[in-house]
Amino acid sequence: MTSPRPFNFSPGPATLPEPVLRQVAAEMLDWQGSGMSVMEMSHRGREFISIAERAEADLRELLAVPANFRILFMQGGGLGENAIVPMNLSRGSKVDMVVTGSWSRKSAAEARRYADVQIAADIGASHTIPGDWRLRSDAAYVHVCTNETIDGVEFHELPDLAALGSPAPLVIDCSSHLLSRPIDWSRVGLAFGGAQKNIGPAGLTLVFVRDDLLGHALDICPTAFNYQTVAAAQSMYNTPPTFAIYVAGLVFQWVKSLAYAGKRGLAAIEQRNVDKAALLYAALDASGFYENRVDASCRSRMNVPFFLGNEALNDRFLAEAKTAGLLQLKGHKSVGGMRASIYNAMPLEGVETLVAFLKDFEARHG
Repeated sequence: MTSPRPFNFSPGPATLPEPVLRQVAAEMLDWQGSGMSVMEMSHRGREFISIAERAEADLRELLAVPANFRILFMQGGGLGENAIVPMNLSRGSKVDMVVTGSWSRKSAAEARRYADVQIAADIGASHTIPGDWRLRSDAAYVHVCTNETIDGVEFHELPDLAALGSPAPLVIDCSSHLLSRPIDWSRVGLAFGGAQKNIGPAGLTLVFVRDDLLGHALDICPTAFNYQTVAAAQSMYNTPPTFAIYVAGLVFQWVKSLAYAGKRGLAAIEQRNVDKAALLYAALDASGFYENRVDASCRSRMNVPFFLGNEALNDRFLAEAKTAGLLQLKGHKSVGGMRASIYNAMPLEGVETLVAFLKDFEARHG
């Protein structure tokens, strides 16, 4: 009898559903009688085209992506999109950025290379999403990071730019909570995210772009990163990350099949994520030993940073957690402390085990 796998709380590349990993292993040498591994297939062959088409169709169904949005399978990650988005959408003009943490701050710095960037609002040293956004009426778009992986800040509702007086399309970097909940497409012009949090292995970047935003790329934009070119070629202009698309497609099938609390599919995933986050935050809030500093109104369901009251115990905490089968809990080097990333594939049992460990460690060292 094999021992259970440890619970991996890595912020990304992150844990994947065990059934998906088992299917990948079973199909590694021969995908469905083709005689080839997916890693060996031509991206233009009928076998891989069928994989990519099903993956896109399942993703469109899961997220209810409207027909006037293109789904692009790209490369470069979220950091790459920080340049690719302004090269495609800014028209070399004005871009408004809302800074809510480390990733949106990086996005603003990169966009300044291609556009006139204004920081419309900045979280600064606070731990809550700022209000009183200063939006320009002639901005080409407004950018927000809807979940800050490092800082643990999440928009639980997308901003309504029209209500805020801006006619600009909203661009969202949703890398670390993509596929964890529905998206209100009526408020979005473009969404992007790396797959390595909730969806699959590193290497695949997903872009959802509204049709009317295609065709405005700057002359300096590389052809392979021009959204119009990629869309026209059904994401096959260059060789896409084929194996990552295959694994992502299996994850989409897993999400569709999931049942939890009387719900199925994306609704089940969202409810399970709500329950996992509530359980962990409740344990942290009830403790005098641990601290989460994010305002309750915008705490992330995906990435939960926390700090020990006695930081001299950090190394002991991590060592004992590893022994208990709880991996990758160290916080980002820029903020310190601890961080538990509880993405879609993290089962409720993993969070329950972490909470029990938190209580035990506090009882012994608090």
